[in-house]
Amino acid sequence: MAAANSLATAFLGAATAAAAMAEPFRANRTSNSTASPAFGFRVCQRGVAFVGSWRGAVRRSPRCEVQVDIQDKAAASISAIEQFKKISADRYMKERSSIAVIGLSVHTAPVEMREKLAVPEAQWPRAVGELCSLTHIEEAAVLSTCNRMEIYVVALSWHRGIREVTEWMSKISGIPASELRQHLFMLRDGDATRHLFEVSAGLDSLVLGEGQILAQVKQVVRVGQVSGGLGKNIDRMFKDAITAGKRVRSETNIASGAVSVSSAAVELALMKLPKPHCGSARMLVIGAGKMGKLVIKHLAAKGCKKVVVVNRSVERVEAIRDELKDIEIIYRPFSQMHSCAAEADVVFTTTASETPLFLKEHVQVLPTVSEDVGGVRLFVDISVPRNVGSCVANHEHARVYNVDDLKEVVEANKEDRLRKAMEAQALITQELKRFEAWRDSLETVPTIKKLRSYADRIRASELEKCLQKVGEDALTKKMRKAIDELSTGIVNKLLHGPLQHLRCDGSDSRTLDETLGNMHALNRMFNLHTDQKAILEQKIKAKVGKTQR
Repeated sequence: MAAANSLATAFLGAATAAAAMAEPFRANRTSNSTASPAFGFRVCQRGVAFVGSWRGAVRRSPRCEVQVDIQDKAAASISAIEQFKKISADRYMKERSSIAVIGLSVHTAPVEMREKLAVPEAQWPRAVGELCSLTHIEEAAVLSTCNRMEIYVVALSWHRGIREVTEWMSKISGIPASELRQHLFMLRDGDATRHLFEVSAGLDSLVLGEGQILAQVKQVVRVGQVSGGLGKNIDRMFKDAITAGKRVRSETNIASGAVSVSSAAVELALMKLPKPHCGSARMLVIGAGKMGKLVIKHLAAKGCKKVVVVNRSVERVEAIRDELKDIEIIYRPFSQMHSCAAEADVVFTTTASETPLFLKEHVQVLPTVSEDVGGVRLFVDISVPRNVGSCVANHEHARVYNVDDLKEVVEANKEDRLRKAMEAQALITQELKRFEAWRDSLETVPTIKKLRSYADRIRASELEKCLQKVGEDALTKKMRKAIDELSTGIVNKLLHGPLQHLRCDGSDSRTLDETLGNMHALNRMFNLHTDQKAILEQKIKAKVGKTQR
């Protein structure tokens, strides 16, 4: 009995909701009845049954009562579902756009996975275009290097946006999303921004403080400016990240003693060679791009006097030769790559080739190197995708090292690097506060637009009334123009003060607080409150419409 009473209480709300469904009961209503509805529950052999009257309705049999009870439950269930949908939709629509980063790096994923996700610089604009076409992605940028593949987005919905980006990454790489998620990291808003600042400063690099990553972050901005793919949030975040990277390097000693990936590759090769014969080892560099040039530069700094460079064109090699006078640089065309490898003790590969340049069958036919240099030919592959197939590592007279193996080089001086990193974090925090203050200042933009629109509507309405009173024929074209300019000038001068107090560059937190206070005051005075839900719905509808066209 107690359980039945509890169940009855639970269904009381459903019964109340059923009152709105008056149609099933109106057939039993007397025309002159004024009785108020009365509802209740009673326990019978069939369970809990609805009982009561609807303005004089006749009492039903237990069978009818059970039937009505089922109808009530169904109505209550439908009502609950609709209410849940509404709550979910409201919560989704009220969600603020988020800055997010989703990606993987040398710290989270092996090179085999990173090379499948690598996006060449020439394809960055296309990738950004595809990402921005996703329903819940408003802005995007791609940072793809040998050590990381990171996608920065402004998502209209955090969960939906992350899911769409993950599915896109799975699609371009051919890696199942379930497998990809095991290696991905995802950061949001302040954490995402801090991560980019740390990346730009070299704090997240395999080699702490290396300078090459800052140049790569700059290149993202350059490519975005040319293609027009960067939105205002991503553009400002990357520019502030560049500022943070510069400050860290100039105001701390983080770059002193630190090396780039290219420098670490040279140091690794020299570590593996017998020390007495490091200077006599025959060096071959394949590729004369940025990475290849840095390898040659660091070889020269380590005392190497001669290097053979294989490249598709001679122009880049000549430019490097003109710049580096302390090392003899011998150019060979790409067609002679394997014959040059036969005469080299150490082979550095630095090209952007998407297919391996060296496989096991290529290495098997190469002559064995001298015992003076260890009797093993070294392949140092700092390219992603890799230029040297993993199968080469199985050859007894060859050793293959890729970017993941550079960790061995950077193990020294950990305490010194940690101290420098702490100094750098303080600077990054300062730049992060500036960026977040700037982003908060964007909240005033809708108010500025609404206030301007509100004033323009009043001006246009009053101007039209004035012209109607004066008469169409009473004014010349010149007089009409003068009156219009007069009304516009009055509005602009009246709005100048309020709008000035709504503008803030975000550099001063005190000024920002005052600006936001002014914004809230104007919103109250002129009823300018922005419907974020409507704005978000409009953005998503526009993106869906563009996709369907």
